[in-house]
Amino acid sequence: MTARRDDLDLRCYLVTSGTSRRTVEVAAAAAAAGAGVVQVRAKDASTAALLELVLAVADAVERARPATTVLVDDRADVAAAARARGAAVHGVHLGQDDLPVADARALLGEDALIGLTTGTAELVRAAAPLTPLLDYLGAGPFRLTPTKDSGRPPLGAEGYRELTAATTLPIVAIGDVTPADVPGLAAAGVAGVALVRAVMDAADPAGVVREVLDGVGER
Repeated sequence: MTARRDDLDLRCYLVTSGTSRRTVEVAAAAAAAGAGVVQVRAKDASTAALLELVLAVADAVERARPATTVLVDDRADVAAAARARGAAVHGVHLGQDDLPVADARALLGEDALIGLTTGTAELVRAAAPLTPLLDYLGAGPFRLTPTKDSGRPPLGAEGYRELTAATTLPIVAIGDVTPADVPGLAAAGVAGVALVRAVMDAADPAGVVREVLDGVGER
């Protein structure tokens, strides 16, 4: 599987929740509406169950919109296994305590996409030596969220200005982001926004994606 590093569209970045068929269906609907990235996140799933979910999401997303990038949260090994099976999986999003970036790059290859979680200026600056190995940084929380406790204080839109100025990598904002927050975050310099509940819990996930894309504007 060849990743499209030059064409990576981070504007609307879906992070999935759950492991049911609805998770797969929402991922496909978001992709069809134009979401540039779908990250498969299921922290409580077994390794085998996560791999099956990743394969199902990748297949559904590829059918809906082949241009959408599919990433695996945390687990470079699962991403590698899915890619070895020929699935349309493009890489991994790593947390600070996951497999080191250099090792993930060695495992997944030069064509894979790799993102890294940050959220403070110190973490962004610490990632600078890894810039040649990374494709983007995630940064949050934008505001406190019940889906993940990072232990970091919320940034708010203005907090992203310092982070985007501290790196040459694109930054994706995450942390209870809603479509209404998107224009302010875009003005602060982020490349895109990652959403979980705003899309996964929506009655019309595709409509939320379109609203986000309208708020971010053209690439």
